[in-house]
Amino acid sequence: MSQKIAVLGSGANGASIGADLTKAGLDVVLIDQWPEHVQAMRQRGIRIEMPGETLALPVRAYNLCDVCTFTNQFDVVLLLMKAYDTRWACQLIEPYLKPHGLLAGVQNGMTTDVIAEVVGPQRTMGCVIEISSTMFDPGVVTRDSPPSRSWFAVGGIHPSTAGREAEVGDLLKHSGAVEYAADIRASKWMKLVSNATTLVSTALLGLSIHEAAKLPAMRDLMLRSGQEALDTGAALGHPALPIFGLKPDDVRQSNRLVETLLDTLLTGFTLPNTLTTVLQDWMKGRKSEADSLNGQVVAEAERLGLSAPVNAAIVALARRIEQGTLKPHPSNLGLLREMAERK
Repeated sequence: MSQKIAVLGSGANGASIGADLTKAGLDVVLIDQWPEHVQAMRQRGIRIEMPGETLALPVRAYNLCDVCTFTNQFDVVLLLMKAYDTRWACQLIEPYLKPHGLLAGVQNGMTTDVIAEVVGPQRTMGCVIEISSTMFDPGVVTRDSPPSRSWFAVGGIHPSTAGREAEVGDLLKHSGAVEYAADIRASKWMKLVSNATTLVSTALLGLSIHEAAKLPAMRDLMLRSGQEALDTGAALGHPALPIFGLKPDDVRQSNRLVETLLDTLLTGFTLPNTLTTVLQDWMKGRKSEADSLNGQVVAEAERLGLSAPVNAAIVALARRIEQGTLKPHPSNLGLLREMAERK
């Protein structure tokens, strides 16, 4: 009997993965909270526009409110909701996950233990994701990093899941390169270092990562925010591990590690016009994951008696944008520099 798979959170990244699994002939359903997007997928299928290729195919799409009508349970649930939606999304889908099934948090942020609290660590897989995609029109995704330029790491947090990583990894191999992480918490913190460097900081300026990183003053602040995250992770006991397909030798130069992660992201996974998920959220009038990314760094640093002034400034400005008192704009660079030095 074939695996029954659900992609819970079928926005740009989730729809891309769901399309890849559908194309592979797997038994997969896509679940999302944007009604117009679900309706478009039901009527026209999903369209994934990639450099040099467009994938268009019918998919099985459901609204969140349809979950209560499911009569079968899933072997694997791939969770691609925002980090701040993790707990309630897991609670929603938990009754529909088989007792021996797996729920993989294919997300940014340190969500693995939240998932485990809801479905149990024996049914939890952590995952690091690196896909660059955008979606503004229902049913249509622009995926800047096709499977050949996408990357995942998968790992469990409980002895009972040892050896089961491939149950998730084999699915994600349809969407990108897959590695297996012996310490998925540390790998996810390394991705948090990358995210703290790029996602919110560049969105404050309303620019792509490439555009922002070309500004010397901004690149310096980006690297400082990433270094604060790296130092906080070290204080938490997380070793520096290679991600994005890097090798152990690539991460041994701790004084250049954040810069290596940034340059790898710029050259291997994003295009010059790629917009971060945070900037997309603000363009749509949505809450971003700033508190789950840079905010996580600040919270952990404060708990340990450390400081993360650049991350704190980034979070403060992000909250102003979400409160409507500030707009993303290159002029925010001066404000960010001033606040980072003041803290």
